[in-house]
Amino acid sequence: MSWDLGERLQSVRKRRGLTQRELAEVSGVSLSFIRKIEQGERDDVRMDKIRRLAVALKCSLTVLIGTDPTPPESRDGEIWGPTRDAITMPRNGIGLDPAEERGLGESLTAAVKLYHDNEYDQLARILPKLIDEGQGASPLMRSRVLQLAGSVMVQTRQLRTARTALQQSLAEAEATGNVLDAASAVITLCWLLLVERQFDQVRTLATRWADRVEPRLSVATEQEISTWGWLLLRGSAAAIRDNRPDEADDMMRLAQAGAVAIRREGFGYHQYWTTFGPATVAMKRVENAVVDNRPDLALRLAREVPPGLRPTSDNRNRYLLDVASAHSELRRYDASFEILQQLSREARPWLVEQHIARDLLGQMIAKRRTLTADMRTLADIIKVDY
Repeated sequence: MSWDLGERLQSVRKRRGLTQRELAEVSGVSLSFIRKIEQGERDDVRMDKIRRLAVALKCSLTVLIGTDPTPPESRDGEIWGPTRDAITMPRNGIGLDPAEERGLGESLTAAVKLYHDNEYDQLARILPKLIDEGQGASPLMRSRVLQLAGSVMVQTRQLRTARTALQQSLAEAEATGNVLDAASAVITLCWLLLVERQFDQVRTLATRWADRVEPRLSVATEQEISTWGWLLLRGSAAAIRDNRPDEADDMMRLAQAGAVAIRREGFGYHQYWTTFGPATVAMKRVENAVVDNRPDLALRLAREVPPGLRPTSDNRNRYLLDVASAHSELRRYDASFEILQQLSREARPWLVEQHIARDLLGQMIAKRRTLTADMRTLADIIKVDY
């Protein structure tokens, strides 16, 4: 691996005074697999296995993977070529008058809806023009357009371009002095860093900005609480992935306090980036339990997700994928496959970008002698090699 995982694992294991066999017994990772990692013979080690090794060795994931792991890029980003070009090679924008800027704001709202409706083909056609027009808009409007573009790039794993868009978005928002929009860009930037497995950076960035925008819950606006709460959720997600469960729980408890103060999922443009409330926090607790390899707890927590509340679609989709992961870990493959089929029906463009879905279906396929027609169809849709 580009991370030198084998060398790091061997070094930490020896410092802990463990043999390969003892590490296998403690971690639940097979002895042969550990040997292959340390010998550099495996370059496809899943993050959940690395985390099990980190837990057994009582170290953070960052110690094993290093600070600059190479994240996976999208398998197919051709439809996003014009969007990447618009972000990385911006044209000189013509200044917009107030009416034109209002029109751009309306177009941005419509593009946001396409994103949440998983209408990626339509979004790919209009986003380059939106970015070009945004070059002539006010800095705050440019920031919001670039944050949408950055979100799309993260979602579809165009990661280098996402970084460019989100760094520009943050700079534009900070230039206006609008702290909430700047923090909103940071929330999306933290998402990118999570995908890139830069857990220390996320924890530092999210904590610093959460301290900066921390509201007085008794008098704060929903926007202020939402922004603060989402920063805490990003920090918690990084902490649990980096084998820091106590830190993750502390941030989740603070986020829960903010959700109770709001009592519902907010809506509106700004809340698109920071939609936050009881359902979102409950779903993220399920995600943390799955990452922490506690599928029983994840399914118990899933039963506590408030009914009738609808966070943004990508958060709801991720929650369903986490529930499918918990079922699969408990060998309830039929229940897991049913959820994957549901996501294929309801959010197919989103699903095909999720490597977790490919891993889950790949595991199911490996357990079966023959595949059903539905399994073959879904495997083709999400590009599982079998």
